[in-house]
Amino acid sequence: MARKERIAHYTANELKAMAKRGRSRTDWARVDRTTPEEIERQAAEDDAELPADWKDSATLGLPPRKQAVNIRLDEDVLAWFKRLGPGYQTRINAVLRSFVRSRRTKERV
Repeated sequence: MARKERIAHYTANELKAMAKRGRSRTDWARVDRTTPEEIERQAAEDDAELPADWKDSATLGLPPRKQAVNIRLDEDVLAWFKRLGPGYQTRINAVLRSFVRSRRTKERV
């Protein structure tokens, strides 16, 4: 079975039209005001050296495999995560992972 392509292609004008209809959170006026010099400055910042302590927060290796589960959550908890936008399941997983790490740390002490 062929996978459906999820990549959407839009022109700049189509994106601006969607923004006018409230379908985009992009500040197009700010984008239009951005000078080529500012773009270069931001690109240079992105390419700047990493902080000295970057290794302290890096994780080597592949993330653990995901497993599909059914879980019942309180309506208000789920609504809060969903209100933050797409990726709510990933955020829920991150919160659970943080909790597990903190408990594992306490177990080692």
